Amino acid sequence: MKKVLVVETNVTRYQGTNEPTGLWLGEAAEFVAELEKAGIAVDYVSPKGGFVPIDPRSMKYTDASIMQVYENADFVERALIHTLRPDEVQPADYAAIYYTGGHGVMWDFPDNSALQQIALTIYHNGGYLTSVCHGIAGLLNIKDAEGQYLIAGKQITGFTTAEEILAGKKKVVPFLNQQVATARGAHFIKKRFYSEFAAADGQLLTGQNPFSVKAVARLLIEKLK
Repeated sequence: MKKVLVVETNVTRYQGTNEPTGLWLGEAAEFVAELEKAGIAVDYVSPKGGFVPIDPRSMKYTDASIMQVYENADFVERALIHTLRPDEVQPADYAAIYYTGGHGVMWDFPDNSALQQIALTIYHNGGYLTSVCHGIAGLLNIKDAEGQYLIAGKQITGFTTAEEILAGKKKVVPFLNQQVATARGAHFIKKRFYSEFAAADGQLLTGQNPFSVKAVARLLIEKLK
């Protein structure tokens, strides 16, 4: 079985501030744990490669399963210290790409052309484009060969405007995922804030918030099997 490529941020702080951000740990750890149970291997990539910071707020929302992954030396080495650069990735090796969240992705996911090309290749090879929470930022600007947004006409979800307000970050993020997705022609669907919710539309599998990681993983595992 082909592997799944996990995408993580290199951004260490909210741009223009001294407040730290980074990867929302559970959005990588919970996803990887579910795939490992299903016998599906993963690799990790980031826009610059190398070091991936952890959003310190996410450490408040860990449980035993997340900590078990975090304390695994292989995860630390491959997911947090030495992630692949996009130019080191062979898209044909992967059945899916998964964009993790954490506010940092709002700055380094949307316009990374190398990651977009990897995602498009996986998609055209019949693979799946998946994301959770702010990770939807990685899908927003991908265009097909005709120059149309890939998410146009698709049912997708991600961190909502209401959730951004509740998180207290509406004024510091560069854009609102829900707003941009709708402007790109997507059918943005959601449930109550901070409720588990994942959506599947063809080869697009998306989750609303940090509580939706396992739901996205289950959708993907079902597709891959």
